[in-house]
Amino acid sequence: MAEYVLRRALYGLLVVALVTVFVFLTLRLIPGDAVRLQLADAPGVSEEQVAALAAQLGLDQPLLTQLGTFVTDAARGDFGTSFQSQEPVTALIADRLPTTLQLGVMAMLVSVLLGVPLGLLSAARQNSWLDQGLRVVSVAGISVPNFWLGLLLVTYLALWFGWSPPLVYRTPGEDLGSNLVHMALPALALGVAGMAAIARMLRSSLLEVLRSPFVRTVRAKGASETRVFVHAVRNSLVPVFTLVGLQVGAILGGTVILESIFGIPGMGMLIFESVQLRDYPVVLGCVVVYGAVFVLVNLVVDLLYGVIDPRIRYA
Repeated sequence: MAEYVLRRALYGLLVVALVTVFVFLTLRLIPGDAVRLQLADAPGVSEEQVAALAAQLGLDQPLLTQLGTFVTDAARGDFGTSFQSQEPVTALIADRLPTTLQLGVMAMLVSVLLGVPLGLLSAARQNSWLDQGLRVVSVAGISVPNFWLGLLLVTYLALWFGWSPPLVYRTPGEDLGSNLVHMALPALALGVAGMAAIARMLRSSLLEVLRSPFVRTVRAKGASETRVFVHAVRNSLVPVFTLVGLQVGAILGGTVILESIFGIPGMGMLIFESVQLRDYPVVLGCVVVYGAVFVLVNLVVDLLYGVIDPRIRYA
């Protein structure tokens, strides 16, 4: 087990490193000069001032040198200083990360708490009108972009019911009720696609297990259909857990737009603003943290396989 965890951790570090390099190079391809954006409000900027600021920010160095400096500092937990606010990137991330984690957990709860019952119900009523309806809902849930769904929720709740989420974000410590109301719609918009995917996966996996030889043996021994269904559910959960781990990436990516739409000051909004301002250290620091969270969650999911199905062994 220890060897397996170590190997997966090393693979995870490689994935985070490759993603960091890709984002680093992609940021440099976005039109716009990061140095001139920092001096946009200063009147009569000379080329000497631009060159001096570029040297101060380290942007006059070759790309490989800049990348090597960032990776070396990041390995020590230092993501540099924000070009815009001149604050340490680690402090900015520490301030915004809890908000994004709360939104992500709420979205995952929507996915699991709605997707699992819908998948079980669909499999239990296979080919019925209820099953057909749930399958249509699942396809629609997967197809609709989360940011578009978020806009629809805000627009039509305001038009039909005269209600909109609070305009000012408050932390759970300031006002828990207002915080949960503010988070409810973006969590729903983020969780719908995961809900639909989990429902479809669970339905397919459960129906496959119900056709397996061991289920026929359990039935032949006189077990009730309820007991058969319970046995089958446990054996069909491994693919669902895999999907839950992958949904973490989709949810983290969705926070970038939805936090901006709903005015939630999390890491998603921080990335959105930093890309517009070409604040490279902030974007890269957030990417590293997002990648680490994704890798960690998927490692935990892999380790839970053995709890769900004791036949699974780690080599």
